Amino acid sequence: MVPHLHAPQNLPGLSSAGQLSLVHWPHQCEVIRDRIEHIDWTPPRPEPLYTPMGLEMKPSYQPAGEGTVIYLTEEANKDSGFVYSQVRGLSPSKQILHQNGDNTLIFEARFESGNLQKVVKVNEFEYQLTLRTDLYTSKYTQWYYFQVSNTQAGMPYRFTIVNFTKPDSLYKRGMRPLLYSEADAKKHNVGWRRTGNEIKYYRNNAGQGGQQYFSLTWTFQFPHNRDTCYFAHCYPYTYSNLQEYLVAISKDPVKSKFCKIHILCHSLARNIVYVLTITNPHEGDKDTKRKAVILTARVHPGETNTSWIMKGFLDYILGNSGNAQVLRDNFVFKVVPMLNPDGVIVGNHRCSLAGQDLNRKYKSNLKEFYPSIWYTRNMIKRVMEERDILLYCDFHGHNRKKNVFVYGCERKQQAKAPNLHPRVFPLLLSKICPDKFSFPDCRFRVQKSKEGTGRVVMWKMGISNSYTLEASICGSKLGQRRSTHFNTKDLESVGHHFCDALLDYCVPNMKYYLCLKEHEEMVKQQAKVNSEGLNSDVLDRDSSTQTSNSSDSCDLVAHQLKLGTKIKTKTSGEHIHRIAKDRSRESKNTQGIETLHKIFQELDPVGREMCYASERGGVRPVSGCHPPKMESRSREKEEKIHHRVKLPITASVKQVGECFRFWFSGSEN
Repeated sequence: MVPHLHAPQNLPGLSSAGQLSLVHWPHQCEVIRDRIEHIDWTPPRPEPLYTPMGLEMKPSYQPAGEGTVIYLTEEANKDSGFVYSQVRGLSPSKQILHQNGDNTLIFEARFESGNLQKVVKVNEFEYQLTLRTDLYTSKYTQWYYFQVSNTQAGMPYRFTIVNFTKPDSLYKRGMRPLLYSEADAKKHNVGWRRTGNEIKYYRNNAGQGGQQYFSLTWTFQFPHNRDTCYFAHCYPYTYSNLQEYLVAISKDPVKSKFCKIHILCHSLARNIVYVLTITNPHEGDKDTKRKAVILTARVHPGETNTSWIMKGFLDYILGNSGNAQVLRDNFVFKVVPMLNPDGVIVGNHRCSLAGQDLNRKYKSNLKEFYPSIWYTRNMIKRVMEERDILLYCDFHGHNRKKNVFVYGCERKQQAKAPNLHPRVFPLLLSKICPDKFSFPDCRFRVQKSKEGTGRVVMWKMGISNSYTLEASICGSKLGQRRSTHFNTKDLESVGHHFCDALLDYCVPNMKYYLCLKEHEEMVKQQAKVNSEGLNSDVLDRDSSTQTSNSSDSCDLVAHQLKLGTKIKTKTSGEHIHRIAKDRSRESKNTQGIETLHKIFQELDPVGREMCYASERGGVRPVSGCHPPKMESRSREKEEKIHHRVKLPITASVKQVGECFRFWFSGSEN
């Protein structure tokens, strides 16, 4: 049964006075009642990455029985000292009672999105920390977010987190932890900032039975005495933060007219999963001609940067600019801003309360176990019955690569219509956001291990432009932002630029035609490489946040184009052969799959010419690229044109009914 959404009279989860209701935790868990709030603040200049000095220490793991346990939320496993029990206790089983003159730090993480399991005091100013695994699992330790109080100013504290499981990390490439000081926020209006010295990520001596563990260590001097501070892996964005944002929309007399907030479903813990429908009011049958754009985020709770990107997107699309008006006039946006609220609330890194990675469950029919995924997929199916879907994108964070990039899906025989080619939109986004978005880091290969992801499932349902947008937890290595961290405004700007790229993609200007020209050259270069016997699957390797430990490798052809060089097919035969051999060896267990369904595309003729041209960006035309003649218009006239423009219908998708009926009625794999 395809669910039909109904607009509630009042925003669910909120009282009639517009106040937040308490979030629902799993019944086994209890949290401190203090509400944790942080101010919004942007550093005055980009924060540089940490530069190793070569003298960083590697503190040894202190096994059970050594040191003093000062914070423990669960019963520890006797063999390894780590905790693998099912749920958190109602309160820490051990917490030192502080007396006057006791300088031991006080730790706390039993608040929304918090994650800290155990703290051992090694010496007066050194602490060993253990993270909690995702609830109801024995793995996934990446996200941390905890409170520290009873601080001494100017003393060199050392913190070491000892139970990371991934051998590679952006902490090896200069990423610093985040710090928030309540005293600095109150006195100086300073919020989250990157901090830490002597940062080292390394394999420790805690592993047993073949399991390897890795430590992150850093030193820090607190700025104030008796301060309350917080450390985090990335900028926190909680379920309550989302609710507050939705309250503001519902109370706004203008935004609430074109942004309708619906209940998509309820999570396993009975938290509401929201879906937003954003479009300008329409007259008559005009609405059916509007294409749909589907966006989702936070399927992985620890990838908090995606919520900041989503916030940037919503700020833009709900704004009163001419560009926002054009987008709302021509599209129906369906937005699910938080797919996994339960995981966000309890401080998981990757899983839901079912103990599963929801981004591998889009083929599943187990509605009771994965409600947000089941309802999202079926909501999209219902939208496809009503209108064409131009683009689907699921926002993710990446813990091993820098920059922002996308993973797409590509057939060997692509449609000739430019708007149906998956490389054009990200290429355009790279031109609009050159200091953050990297096209050479994009991948378009469909791997068997990704069959259950939203990107691949939606692509097989018939959405040609189906993407996973990946944003680094760390920062950029491009242009003026090279070797700097992303802050919240940087992440929000990615959401803004996504809207700009969508506008240029569908209402072409000079930038669009330049991208088409560059794409044509890229296709020629790819064909030249293929003619030498190197399969494109070898050149285009997908790297996920879970299954791959690859470094910042990139598409060979795109990389050569970026450097302005040409591939020498004759003289570089041995080099290409070596690359093919290496990459074949690396990906021997993740071979590309054969398409299981045929999706027929029926191209509609372009009904009218483009009537919009923009000179944003000041891009100069290149030889061989001849965009339509443009009239120079004043900013005022251009704004008026924004309201009159109608997008061309470039293509519609024709589904193969039997294939999809079999897909959605099949048993769980």
